[in-house]
Amino acid sequence: MAERTARKTAPAAPVAEALARLDHLYADAACSLDFQSPLELLVATILSAQCTDTRVNQVTPEVFRRFPGAAALAASPPGALENVIRSTGFFNAKAKSLRGMARVLMTKHGGEVPRTMEDLHALPGVGRKTANVVLGNVWGTPDGVVVDTHVGRLARRLGWTRQTDAVKAERDLNRIVPRDRWTWISHALIQHGRRICTARRPQCERCTLADLCPKVGVAAAEKQKKKKREISLKVKRASRTRK
Repeated sequence: MAERTARKTAPAAPVAEALARLDHLYADAACSLDFQSPLELLVATILSAQCTDTRVNQVTPEVFRRFPGAAALAASPPGALENVIRSTGFFNAKAKSLRGMARVLMTKHGGEVPRTMEDLHALPGVGRKTANVVLGNVWGTPDGVVVDTHVGRLARRLGWTRQTDAVKAERDLNRIVPRDRWTWISHALIQHGRRICTARRPQCERCTLADLCPKVGVAAAEKQKKKKREISLKVKRASRTRK
């Protein structure tokens, strides 16, 4: 009981120290999507939903070759854009978002990507996460921390937020992470989440934050995995006995 209570009241990882340690490992952490213009990053980020950045980077060169600019995207024939982006998944919905976004760029912004959260967020298929990716990585003016799956998971494990909703988690992170680190911390946490603090098997023994991190949810996840293994063993033993 005492151990369970201790876990519940474990303090959040101190932000300044955690950032310093992450900076030592990921000082050069940057956007993993390839782009050469604001529009290219906007398109790539929309395509990255439920898809790896590696796959998106394989697809976008052909997208930009076939549809170079907002006007070409907006006027893309039915099926043409879908065929190019098919391997990114949910290609019909993504094509609809890309065409809608491009049309609004042409009608309201002269074909250019707007530079404010309000205008970006008003584009079809663009939420706060996508808007912050563009604002932070193109112009260095993010309106908040980009919260993707990795960032949300690590922020909860570190005790920086309890929220599973990305927008609410972003608000919590915006309050504790210095504004000039908003863009970088997202990239650093994403890299750390991919390399060390993975979803299923976090490598706490290798983690530079191990002595700071309250490991929220990690013990519960391990307990659940142990229970599943025990059940699986019982089923196998029962099966052998029947034979």
